[in-house]
Amino acid sequence: MSMEIRLVRIDDRLIHGQVVTVWAKITKVNRILVISDAVAKDMLRKTLLKQAAPPGVNVNVITIDKMISIYDDPIFNTFKTMLLFTNPRDVRRVVEGGVSFDSINIGGMSFSDGKKMITNAVAVNHQDIEDLLYLSEQGIDLEIRKVVTDSKVYMMDLLKKEGMV
Repeated sequence: MSMEIRLVRIDDRLIHGQVVTVWAKITKVNRILVISDAVAKDMLRKTLLKQAAPPGVNVNVITIDKMISIYDDPIFNTFKTMLLFTNPRDVRRVVEGGVSFDSINIGGMSFSDGKKMITNAVAVNHQDIEDLLYLSEQGIDLEIRKVVTDSKVYMMDLLKKEGMV
């Protein structure tokens, strides 16, 4: 037995507004793990994330290595978990480390230099595409949905349509 992962989400805004609250309600999680080496080192951001937690949900901000090490620990079997990541590279690293799940919800990946917008909320660069391809090859569904009510758009279909894979 390992912790129950109910939702894996990539959103570089992490916990913001009602978005996570609604996902937390629908998935009935009792724990949100924000998995990011950078955020785990940032005391202010950690504090703010914990304060933004939906009612009845505990938030922990942990490193990638920590996630890999606790995944199979029976102490965490009571966790009904949402994993929040800021980018596909970090997700790939936990999967390579033995963490397993079926699908990833992609909420937001901000535009920055060298990235191409593929939806109004998602921009990717070559590194992102490489990591998303890897995740897809592991049999993980990659669906873009900012909010629960959005219809699912499959990342790989979109990348193919854009001629990016």
